[in-house]
Amino acid sequence: MFVALPTRQRSSIRWATPLLFTLLWAAFLWASTRPEDARRLWLMDWGALTGGEAIAQTWGALWAEGHWLRLFSALFLHADWAHLLGNLVFLLIFGLPAEKVMGAGRFLVLFLLGGAVANLAAVLLIGGPDRLVIGASGAVSAVIGAYLALFPRAKLGVVLPLGLFLQFVRTPAPLLIGLWALLQVVFAYIGPSFGAVAWAAHIAGFAFGVAFALVVRAAVARRMRRQRGF
Repeated sequence: MFVALPTRQRSSIRWATPLLFTLLWAAFLWASTRPEDARRLWLMDWGALTGGEAIAQTWGALWAEGHWLRLFSALFLHADWAHLLGNLVFLLIFGLPAEKVMGAGRFLVLFLLGGAVANLAAVLLIGGPDRLVIGASGAVSAVIGAYLALFPRAKLGVVLPLGLFLQFVRTPAPLLIGLWALLQVVFAYIGPSFGAVAWAAHIAGFAFGVAFALVVRAAVARRMRRQRGF
């Protein structure tokens, strides 16, 4: 697993990541208290749905039928505990340091817009009618991509099981994140044997996150200089 390593920079208030963490939890807990039929209808009403086997049909369902808001609302819906917890762990690990340098406003734009773009890629590429795309995985992938662009020299702590002991190893973040991104591409072409996972959303979200961080890099640098009093 990944472990965040502390930095020597002055701490600042980060509220966007905890807010998203809380909203994701609250949405799942509320849905889990609903009867199964009601929960399924709720997911169908607010999840991102493909519109048909052809891309034009999906595009029409999103815009002509006014379903585009589902690209955002689907980010806060999860299928089960494992689906939710995996996203929450990665959100905290990569979201807190990314928000620290970007600021809460830019980080929220990154999460919401990156997640919507990721969901759009998924619903356009899934070749089947009325397939449901839910979860914050695309948005979290955007956060991971932004983290890589913002901290290209960072290191992540990796806990490796070695026999009866656990070894803590510092590993370059680009290596670990690069391996993760490569796996997303490989799994996208392997097929459904790895489960109903929208790998395309992970890839699109990651690419968006990298691009977004590069675009706002100059503004982030100015923000950091102001914080340091330069």
